[in-house]
Amino acid sequence: MGAFHIGARVENVVDRSKGVSLPKLLVDTGSEYTWAPEAALEKLGIAREKKDLEFVMANGQRVTRSVGFAIVRVDKSFTVDEVVFAEKGDLLLLGARTLEGLSLAVDSRKKNSSPLDPFPRLKRKPNHSPEPTPGAVH
Repeated sequence: MGAFHIGARVENVVDRSKGVSLPKLLVDTGSEYTWAPEAALEKLGIAREKKDLEFVMANGQRVTRSVGFAIVRVDKSFTVDEVVFAEKGDLLLLGARTLEGLSLAVDSRKKNSSPLDPFPRLKRKPNHSPEPTPGAVH
């Protein structure tokens, strides 16, 4: 599976005029949360709603970080999600929950995201009239 980056905008939930563009987030379906720079989240006035949550990094290291609520936008899609206050040295990530909230699917071969089909199993088949059942009332 190939890794790729995507740009996003993070906004304050209460005051959407307070926002920052993050040009390079690693799309990581293995991460539940989206990670944004703590300095950017603080500048936007995003509060640390959950403190000292433990996370296991890709290298197995355990760290504690705070989480706040933000609007995350990618192109025309947006969602409200919990965002981790990433510290210096942390990867900036667009996580699986945010991708789901944005209704975006990951195409690792093309290294991009695309809108999810909201009803993938409900696609209509061509309309074929069934053969009449002998003895059935029509």
